[in-house]
Amino acid sequence: MHTVLVDYESGNLHSAEKAFQRMAQEVGGGTVSVTARAEDVARADRIVLPGDGAYPACRRALGAVDGMIAALEEAVLIRAVPFMGICVGMQMLASVGREYEEVAGLDWIGGAVERITPADPGLKVPHMGWNDLVIDRAHPVLDGVRAGDHAYFVHSYQMDVADPAHLVAHVDYGGPVTAVVARDNIIGTQFHPEKSQATGLRMIANFLRWVP
Repeated sequence: MHTVLVDYESGNLHSAEKAFQRMAQEVGGGTVSVTARAEDVARADRIVLPGDGAYPACRRALGAVDGMIAALEEAVLIRAVPFMGICVGMQMLASVGREYEEVAGLDWIGGAVERITPADPGLKVPHMGWNDLVIDRAHPVLDGVRAGDHAYFVHSYQMDVADPAHLVAHVDYGGPVTAVVARDNIIGTQFHPEKSQATGLRMIANFLRWVP
């Protein structure tokens, strides 16, 4: 089994690669590599799409990689390869992003990426730091993760899902903020599992063993 992390020059790939490699060794999850080649994604057994920065820049950078969108769609939507999006990589699953301008997403999970608007004006945006997860529904990638476990966030925008059945977990930041979304063989985390210590490493291990 081989897991690829997609490199489109918009992700914190070094720490993510190390975390996935560590957990792959611990759980017998095969090999892990970083690639910017669509042909590697087309052959992958699992795919991870990280993302740091502004939504429009990330979406355009992903689209600029020759053949990458087609390879992702064939692997994830047709062959049902297990897929994880992280931070902006999760936001791009939405139908549209509205950070600075309106930009179409991959539209794999219906919804829109909107600015966080805490009800408490004392809460700053970006939402940065540790927050407690609230589990909305069970999912195999969250096995062993409990309500109140901490995850590390750095973001100003969140994904508002169109179908509540796709919301797996949220956090409270002056109101609910989406933390995990999923459908079928696709899961996305707004937080960075590679930076979320035991909780994040457990989720990575679960993803590497997940059979949708």
